[in-house]
Amino acid sequence: MRSSPGSVVAAVLVGLWAVGVTVVTQAVGWLIDQVLVVSGLATPAWMWPFIGVLNALLVGVPAALLATIPQGTAVRSAGRAWLLGAAALGGLGLLRAIPMAQNEMYLAALTLLALVGAVALRRPRPEVSLPAVAGGLAMLLPWFWTGALGGALETTVAVAAAAAVGWFAANAVDGAYQSVFVSGLVVGVALLLVAAGHGQSGAQLAAMLVLPPLGFAAAALRQAWALVALAAVGPLGFVDPEEISLLLSTGRDQPVWSLIAAACSLAIAVLLAILYASTRGLRLRRSIAAVATVVVALAGGAVYIGLGQPGLYGERLFVVMKSRADLSGITGTRDARVTEVHRRLVAHAEQTQADLRSDLKRWHLDYTPYYLVNAVEVDGGPAVRRWLSRRGDVDRVLLSQQLRPLPAEQGVHHGDDAAPTTPPWNITMLGADRVWSQLGVTGSGVVVGTSDSGVDGQHPALSGGYRGGDDSWFDPWNGSRTPNDRAGHGTHTLGSAVGRTVGVAPGAQWVACANLDRNLGNPARYLDCLQFMLAPFPLGGDPFADGRPERAPHVLTNSWGCPPIEGCDTGALSAATAAFEAAGVFFVAAAGNTGPYCESIDDPPAPYADVLTVGAVDEDRAVTDFSSRGPASTGASKPDVVAPGNDVLSAMPGGGYARQSGTSMATPHVAGVVALMWSANPALVGDLTRTRQILRDTATDASLGDGTDDCGNPANLTGAGLVDAYAAVRAAQAAR
Repeated sequence: MRSSPGSVVAAVLVGLWAVGVTVVTQAVGWLIDQVLVVSGLATPAWMWPFIGVLNALLVGVPAALLATIPQGTAVRSAGRAWLLGAAALGGLGLLRAIPMAQNEMYLAALTLLALVGAVALRRPRPEVSLPAVAGGLAMLLPWFWTGALGGALETTVAVAAAAAVGWFAANAVDGAYQSVFVSGLVVGVALLLVAAGHGQSGAQLAAMLVLPPLGFAAAALRQAWALVALAAVGPLGFVDPEEISLLLSTGRDQPVWSLIAAACSLAIAVLLAILYASTRGLRLRRSIAAVATVVVALAGGAVYIGLGQPGLYGERLFVVMKSRADLSGITGTRDARVTEVHRRLVAHAEQTQADLRSDLKRWHLDYTPYYLVNAVEVDGGPAVRRWLSRRGDVDRVLLSQQLRPLPAEQGVHHGDDAAPTTPPWNITMLGADRVWSQLGVTGSGVVVGTSDSGVDGQHPALSGGYRGGDDSWFDPWNGSRTPNDRAGHGTHTLGSAVGRTVGVAPGAQWVACANLDRNLGNPARYLDCLQFMLAPFPLGGDPFADGRPERAPHVLTNSWGCPPIEGCDTGALSAATAAFEAAGVFFVAAAGNTGPYCESIDDPPAPYADVLTVGAVDEDRAVTDFSSRGPASTGASKPDVVAPGNDVLSAMPGGGYARQSGTSMATPHVAGVVALMWSANPALVGDLTRTRQILRDTATDASLGDGTDDCGNPANLTGAGLVDAYAAVRAAQAAR
């Protein structure tokens, strides 16, 4: 039966409504999700299921009316296809309640639910044509170039999920084929709805660009399974959904490469539609179609091996042992204490990890042991995690998130500001310049250690302070031999601690470790650097056997935190900071940038009582909106002090300078003040209690700002107040 003009208009309006609502709903949902992530807040488990059901209802109700009321067969077929697409969106969207870190579980559930939906439609099993396979493989070419696979299990279930989603989509649009153009539009809208329903937050956005354009090719072939299934492997298998994040939005990181791959796939889909429509579905001899399929498959292999990132890059497991070393009763000089702490930790780890290491070797599971926290990082998926969790010697098993490689190196972040000729406002606010000129103290004799994105060791403000030797730089991510920094964060923060003109203690020396790569870390990489700080070792050395505790820096500045998205829980690094406390190494950490929320100091190591936690103030001595507030998640009163952290001028890679804001910028100021204090009075070196007390006693008032919530106590924003370098050094000199 022919459709009436009114029903055709209704179909057009419903189709436009479905596209508009779905695009807006999914994009806004992802932005809300990312704002929560960047703010350090957890995404509620109910948020994405609610968004999926709401999106499905907004599309499904008019689609259901279109499927039942109009008399035209074509319009009703369109309504039915869109209704099934909306059902998939709502049903599959419920699975996003599964935490993103458990991607294997999500993909397995997606496979099962999509298969149940496909079988429930009771359609004949779709046939697979060689032109469709060739087209689907062609859609994967951009992902072979830009993407990287996860672990073996994750990749297997990703392929299975893509096949199941493709089967469901093929069944959902079966019967909707009319002319190529009309059917292409109808099938494209249905595929948009299916794409919006599968893939974790962020991955579905790429699928929404990749799958809908295939509607025209599917209409020409009258076959959607192989096209959709193979195309869906790209967003599901070649991208870690956690990396499609605003946290990685600067430079050419995963969000950019995913967009490039999706855009290229879209262009390929358009070309496929033109090719298949112009050749009437590519009705060629089977031999020709087979040759075309083989050629595309070989091209994909060549792209993957030659231009891509071949191999498996799955997450690892971070196994925390139950037993913890006894570090009580350690006395003596700072160097003697560091040496004894290192000895006890190594001996304890060797003894208590022996059985676990033996079992891991027997099962041929690659692992890396740690002593600073009694832990082991090991390869393995959900099954290995369950086995490890049931062991009597294991306390808990965390995920150690791994970054998948990119197809090209990111650019270096440079600074556009000129080198300052006089100390900037943050240095004069603390009175550090008066310490240099009036007290003659610049930090000489003290070594500051930084764990961050790296350091530009050639920067004029920093090059003279590098301690040098074969144990002053460590890069656990890339194994580089000399200090370098692409992101700029580490260069900027270290510059505020020891940089010439821009740093609080320009006479101090520094050592560095790269615990961040592309602005992300994990428990193991954080520990790699912290172990290096406790007992530096040469390039390629064994932290257990080759550590040199007598070379440990005196003060550590740490402008980072390890949130759950990176694999840490609240206590993940507590043993590490306790070790530095026992060793007499002063540990300074950023409070975090999740203000103005109260009780937002929660990512290790900031909440720990044995860490000096630093909040940020602006040029008016007022606590910044972004500075995290206490009390800390551990119950400790935090922050301990505040320091300049807004619009701070410091060094950047390539010799330039830039202004940046964050508690990351405030933290190195305090590390620099401690370096000045210990330089002025070496008797204080390793005396953490007296040093902290002087910092608190000499701190000056900081303002909360107009209308700011004091979170129950102004100290939850300011701690003891704004550090005063001049007063602290004077007090340190008097403490002889």
